[in-house]
Amino acid sequence: MAEKRDIEINSRADTMDLMNPDIRPWPVTPPPDAEWVMANTYAKRKAEDFGKWCEDNLRYEYAFGKPEALQGYRFLCCGQWRLGNKFCAALLCEAGAEVINIEPPEGDPLRKLTPFGREEYMLADKFTGEKCGIDFLHEMRGQKSVTLNLESEEGRAIYQNLAGQVDGIIDEMPPGYMDSLGLGYRHFKKIYPNLVYCNIAVRGTWGPYKDKVSKYGQWTLEPFGGCANSFVHNTGFPQDQCPRGKGGDPCRSGVWFADYVAGEQAANSILAALYWLKVLGGEGQFIEVTGAESQMDILDFDIGWYGFNGSIKARTGAWDPNLNQYEWNPCRDGYMMIGGQTDRLWYRIGMCIERDFPQFGRLIHEDPILKEMGARNALAMLIKTYTLTTRWLRDINRIEAEQKLMEYEIAAGPILFIDEVSEFPHFKYRPWVCTIDTDHYGTILFSVSPNNYQMRTPHRVKVMGRPLGFDTYEVMQRYCGIGQTRVNELKEKGVI
Repeated sequence: MAEKRDIEINSRADTMDLMNPDIRPWPVTPPPDAEWVMANTYAKRKAEDFGKWCEDNLRYEYAFGKPEALQGYRFLCCGQWRLGNKFCAALLCEAGAEVINIEPPEGDPLRKLTPFGREEYMLADKFTGEKCGIDFLHEMRGQKSVTLNLESEEGRAIYQNLAGQVDGIIDEMPPGYMDSLGLGYRHFKKIYPNLVYCNIAVRGTWGPYKDKVSKYGQWTLEPFGGCANSFVHNTGFPQDQCPRGKGGDPCRSGVWFADYVAGEQAANSILAALYWLKVLGGEGQFIEVTGAESQMDILDFDIGWYGFNGSIKARTGAWDPNLNQYEWNPCRDGYMMIGGQTDRLWYRIGMCIERDFPQFGRLIHEDPILKEMGARNALAMLIKTYTLTTRWLRDINRIEAEQKLMEYEIAAGPILFIDEVSEFPHFKYRPWVCTIDTDHYGTILFSVSPNNYQMRTPHRVKVMGRPLGFDTYEVMQRYCGIGQTRVNELKEKGVI
């Protein structure tokens, strides 16, 4: 049995001894109890009544006794190698919908996705021993796994049968693939006019630079979406902030960011289309969402600058080019975020730092250029301010820095490592991180749906991803009238 320890985490050094497979990594310390939060948080802000009202209506523990906004809705999901379709489907599942995720008989290749190709980072099915990547299981949350060979005539017939019994389809196959099989929206709209069909792509299924498959069959995948919309271009450090010859190059996000943005936008578009259909008396329709354009939509800063005077936004690293003292700086045990977006906060930051580092006041507050908010954003002023701020931070850890800054009512907070996020009292109390017990993969730590905190119809994660084809028999029987014997025959033929 893994050992559990009650310890207090004040710095990253306190977590180092816990990185051992023989010691349970979560939870190291319990979350604060409700009485403590009432006395130490709400009471200090004279918000006891409001805090209690929020908790009575929004707490995670109460979600499972409330109705679901999408109960009764059913969707079909088909996609491989990408996470947009699975993220979209998971969001709909969390709202109460039933999603049938179609995989080829050999499974989605993403099931084998694991850091550095190391199988020890995968979870093994308790019953079959088959391994699956943790990321795949997390993004398949709530969905049913059904295997089906769409290249076979019988497989296509089953898929068409299922399409007639759902409210919408999420398609993230290569452009034109489903259409070439007679399973695209152009075919279905003739027999299922109320069907909402959403295609998720990287750059799109049409246009001169649309998604395509190489001559070797390789798909267009992320990060091509982020490369196509300037996200990758303006992410990273400029040469000015790096040693000569190091840095200044663009870098991609640590996750498939464009896929996730597209998945969320697809879920939003599907819900809007269903409202048009069910409430406003419209009809079914085809929707296309791309990762490149969905991500571009949140890069309006870049577009605005270019449209204003042709400027191309440069890489600025952690710096905000519009604000001085609005970034994270290195300190003794990590990084500290400090926000000084107003004159009031700007001078309070200086007062706090000057208490320990008197030179800061002389070099910063007495500089006539830095007294004017707009002038502070000149590159030389940013370098001067952050160099001196880091000089102060380098001798203290994040908790000390936060305590000092909060005394001056400054917006500040530490940058947390993921193990610290999982142990952060706030996120454990709400909770944002939680465990879920699975029949096949044991106990898994997961992030609670951010849409959980709703008063009437909170979203919730009920199950994680399932083993390959786990729901095939159930779905074939319930929706296609195909019994176990026939399913076994179709398996032998490679149809299922």
